[in-house]
Amino acid sequence: MFTSSHLRQQLSSINRKSYPAYKTLKGTYDFGDYQLCIDHVQGDPFASPSHISIRISRKLAGFPDFCLASRETCIALQDYLLRKFEEQIASYSFKAKGSGKSGLISTTHCGQEILERTACQITAKELIVRFTVGFPANGRTINAFELEKIFFDFLPICIQKALYYKNLNKKSVEEVIFLAEDQMFVRKELEKRNLAAFVADGAILPRQSGVSQKPMKNSIPFTSPASLKTELFLPHRGKLTGMGIPKGITLIAGGGYHGKSTLLNALETGVYNHILGDGREYVITDSTALKLRSEDGRFIKDVDISLFINDLPNKKDTHCFSTLDASGSTSQAAGIVEGMEAGTKLLLLDEDTSATNFMVRDTFMQQVISRDKEPITPFLERARDLYSKAGISTILVAGSSGAFFHIADTVIQMDSYKALDITEKVKKLCAEYPLLPSPAPVFSMPNFRRTMTAPAIKRDAYKELKLKKQGKDSFSIGKENVDLRYIEQLVDSEQTAALGELLRYAREHLIDNKKTVSQVIELLEEKLKKEGLAGICSSSYPPCGLAMPRRQEIYSCFNRYRR
Repeated sequence: MFTSSHLRQQLSSINRKSYPAYKTLKGTYDFGDYQLCIDHVQGDPFASPSHISIRISRKLAGFPDFCLASRETCIALQDYLLRKFEEQIASYSFKAKGSGKSGLISTTHCGQEILERTACQITAKELIVRFTVGFPANGRTINAFELEKIFFDFLPICIQKALYYKNLNKKSVEEVIFLAEDQMFVRKELEKRNLAAFVADGAILPRQSGVSQKPMKNSIPFTSPASLKTELFLPHRGKLTGMGIPKGITLIAGGGYHGKSTLLNALETGVYNHILGDGREYVITDSTALKLRSEDGRFIKDVDISLFINDLPNKKDTHCFSTLDASGSTSQAAGIVEGMEAGTKLLLLDEDTSATNFMVRDTFMQQVISRDKEPITPFLERARDLYSKAGISTILVAGSSGAFFHIADTVIQMDSYKALDITEKVKKLCAEYPLLPSPAPVFSMPNFRRTMTAPAIKRDAYKELKLKKQGKDSFSIGKENVDLRYIEQLVDSEQTAALGELLRYAREHLIDNKKTVSQVIELLEEKLKKEGLAGICSSSYPPCGLAMPRRQEIYSCFNRYRR
């Protein structure tokens, strides 16, 4: 480790030299209250910025024990500190002048969800914040005095204001921690009360737009139907009421544009905790919930879809089914089975984005096309068995087919964004409009047998394993593109980046043509538990741009990888 004075001398000695001389700065420097680590130096002022990290001992950071009492409160504090740090550095970005990205200071921009990220970590010994800096240059000539401003004038102010407890608003820190503990309490209550989800009274569900997840202004606050009203007593907030959605089969019905999909969208992101002021702080969904839709053209390998599809005309085996170009119904069947393998206990479906022939066959169609001529067992006929025999609940949005009313345990009508419990009314009507009996084939749990193909290359072949991140929807690894457009519970491009790193690590160290997908992911999860995302990074230093995906998204990613 070097001193901060040594860094000043180094900067002075390389001023006005060619840009590659910046490489000599790589290392760790002691600034007294913190350490500044130059982890990676960009090769050009127009290239991706340099990677920097700040390390502060937990004792000096001074955060009280209650902030770090659990994993959930620790993640909430990390999220809060990262937001405060980003707020501080934003005012200094590009104040140091030069060519290209000179003077850029940036870190992760957090959304409405609270995620575990590599940009801010609190370990047993220290607080680590990671960010990027564009090292200044005039053309390709080093302007060291501008970088000196960043290191010695700008960053010390940002660090002091954002990362030390003594300089933060104590009330705000307390609110963040108390909210995290209350959210954790609600999640535990779901299981105790046999609930699949909870939506608090007063929650703001609509979002500003398709590109903004901030709450819509002047929207109607959520109100629970009296029959579904659940009362909780949280450790800090105290009494909280809202709609408890029971486990089982729940149907969300209503006219078009009345809020059905808005409620479902809130529930699908309810697997994550949300920040104070989001409006969905207390929209809490079973953490294993999986949103599913049809995906025409999806890759499927060795999936037992016999629960839904059997006796194909071409005699293809559906107990170990593979295709490079799945139909909508086949993709949805595979998605459910893959979700079962991932440990999912709640399925979220929207009729609008589902394959019609997979979801239901109406009475007239059953009379025209007999059961023995139809290889698909529709979801309508499987939902009850999924719950009673596999413990998997369903929340389904339906607006066109009345058949789903017959299987629902709970029916919620959305009327001008207001929730009404119409279960009793629907049950009476169902007696008047019975469904044609159509017994489904015997239910049996699928076999989970897919193994992944090990790359037929040397493990150090860098070009083959090169990882290229492409926003939230996809990434490429070597020559293979992994399409994640329809994994709707991915909420951040940093989760996608992390999935790419996880798949790369699995390819290099775990996939051997013998282990199943589940075995590979179990080993990955053990490593993540011990070392976090930093343990699977391809670079010698953990970058700032990774966020932890859920187990469901890891399975979804690996199952869409064409090997």
